[in-house]
Amino acid sequence: MTDNKHFPHNPLKFDRKALSDEEIRELYSKILLPRMIEEKMLILLRQGRISKWFSGIGQEAISVGVTMALNPEEYILPMHRNLGVFTTREIPLKRLFGQWQGKASGFTKGRDRSFHFGTQEYKIIGMISHLGPQLGVADGIALASVLKNKNEVTAVFTGEGGTSEGDFHEALNVAAVWRLPVMFCVENNGYGLSTPTNEQYKCEHIADKGIGYGIESHIIDGNNILAVYTKVDELAKSLRQNPRPVLLEFKTFRMRGHEEASGTKYVPQDLMDEWAKKDPVRNFQAFLKKEGIINEEIEVAIKGDIVNEINEHLRLAFDEELIISSKSKELNDVYKPFIYQEVNSNSELKEIRFIDAISEGLERSMEVHEDLIIMGQDIAEYGGAFKITEGFLEKFGKERVRNTPICESSIIEVGMGLSIAGIKSVVEMQFADFVSSGFNPIVNYLAKSHYRWNQEADVVIRMPCGAGVNAGPFHSQTNEAWFTKTPGLKVVYPAFPYDAKGLLATAINDPNPVLFFEHKGLYRSIRQEVPSGYYTLPFGKASLLRKGSQVTVISYGAAVHWALEVLDRNKDIDADVIDLRTLQPLDTETIISSVKKTGRAIILQEDSLFGGIASDISALIMEACFESLDAPVKRVASMETPIPFIKQLEEQYLSKNSFEIELKSLLAY
Repeated sequence: MTDNKHFPHNPLKFDRKALSDEEIRELYSKILLPRMIEEKMLILLRQGRISKWFSGIGQEAISVGVTMALNPEEYILPMHRNLGVFTTREIPLKRLFGQWQGKASGFTKGRDRSFHFGTQEYKIIGMISHLGPQLGVADGIALASVLKNKNEVTAVFTGEGGTSEGDFHEALNVAAVWRLPVMFCVENNGYGLSTPTNEQYKCEHIADKGIGYGIESHIIDGNNILAVYTKVDELAKSLRQNPRPVLLEFKTFRMRGHEEASGTKYVPQDLMDEWAKKDPVRNFQAFLKKEGIINEEIEVAIKGDIVNEINEHLRLAFDEELIISSKSKELNDVYKPFIYQEVNSNSELKEIRFIDAISEGLERSMEVHEDLIIMGQDIAEYGGAFKITEGFLEKFGKERVRNTPICESSIIEVGMGLSIAGIKSVVEMQFADFVSSGFNPIVNYLAKSHYRWNQEADVVIRMPCGAGVNAGPFHSQTNEAWFTKTPGLKVVYPAFPYDAKGLLATAINDPNPVLFFEHKGLYRSIRQEVPSGYYTLPFGKASLLRKGSQVTVISYGAAVHWALEVLDRNKDIDADVIDLRTLQPLDTETIISSVKKTGRAIILQEDSLFGGIASDISALIMEACFESLDAPVKRVASMETPIPFIKQLEEQYLSKNSFEIELKSLLAY
């Protein structure tokens, strides 16, 4: 059945407005280049010389028109079908061809394909396959522009299918609330793969969705390059002077499959035929000839130059040697290199609570990094759910201490956008449990960006976590194991105020994404003498709290205190006690050295057993210390259930109550 909302009733009508013949000829050469590259790619695909292709034939006017309307220093976040963005920004074709072939001349060292890359040189930030996260990233880039008074616009692309994702709605809401100069460019080509628009949304136009967010929206003929360019140019000039988001719906059509293997059998033939009449390149070409702006000779010359450029750059890409890498090169690129700088404080010591150490660490870092942004729900006037940022608004101002809507995914993406624009950020999850709503951008965007295209994600995500406060299944998880498994993330989990303050400073200094776990049960129950000034502590260095010869006790977070309580009750047990402090990187050297000395190891974690960090540490010990062991490695963890609310059930759940029995059992083995 034909979806009438996307049936092209009107022919293309070109209005040159005040554009000169020279400007119009430039638009023609710009729109012709991606079309001719695609036609060549389809030939190479049939020949088996490239592996995959996502065609944008029929949609070139949008990519070219939007890019031409923006200034070179303004960021664009394109998608699969936006080849015209890359060519209009004049990326050398040999680099694009090299990228598609996985050559070193590309942008990802063979680690990702097609347009899954970014380049600071050309101010283009490519998509990930999950589509939605780039919308919030655009918000972050635009926020940086506002904070730096740059008067710049950010343009981000998505398809009509992507508007069904939660990220789309979160990003529009944040941009509206913060008045960010973002152009949300929706290429409505009628189908999300094979699903037509009447099965994607029920409003008449995607542009109608702008009403719900209080932002202006426009419908533009996406096959008319003059309509695209002139309208986007007009809006860009306005947004630079009066920052605000706009939603642009470009009506267009995809003349080939979602990717070439998909085909187009699901599209009614009459719809294909009608949209073929609105081909953006052929219609523009006919208009130029009719107006006398080009003639046959000029057209042949333009096409000849493009053919020669394509063939020459293809030759260079095909002739380029295959990438030869090594395990060390691959491992070294997972994280951006970070040279830890130790900062000691000679300031007075004062006894403070764990929660005060977090607050002081954040405050000192706000002073050291004058553009550091902190974001989270209720963190400004209210001071945060736990009052950690109380007084910050008065000291640092609303630009740097930013209340956010309830949209964890988008705010994490904003942090990524700020990082792209050179600004550090700290994002507070009100409770660590809520990070599940922002899981995708953490594990798929922040964690992978440096490895894929050398872009750091300079974001710290604060994670108030843990049980023992009778908060139930949705406010009590200690979910560090979700992230220790993901290469590219660092995970910090202090147990003492001194460590918390110093490690938080290091986390903010580190240009890599850091999950910083803060156990709520420790906030007001643990006190320690801590320097009042700014200082740092290294990652990957555990703390040996006690020395002994009988057994090695390994733990982190609140569980460290549980272990110490048991040992205080059993003075006859002579144990090494290791507080890991950071879980990624992990101090394997201290663990192995201790276990080889004591011959016994017990690992205590608050998290449930299966899949937790204790399992990996146990495997590490078995592999590295097997001949030194006098007993099996013991893991002690909480029950394999969600965390219950009522006190007696929670106490039964937690591993603190079984640790003493298991420790004595291990010593008696």
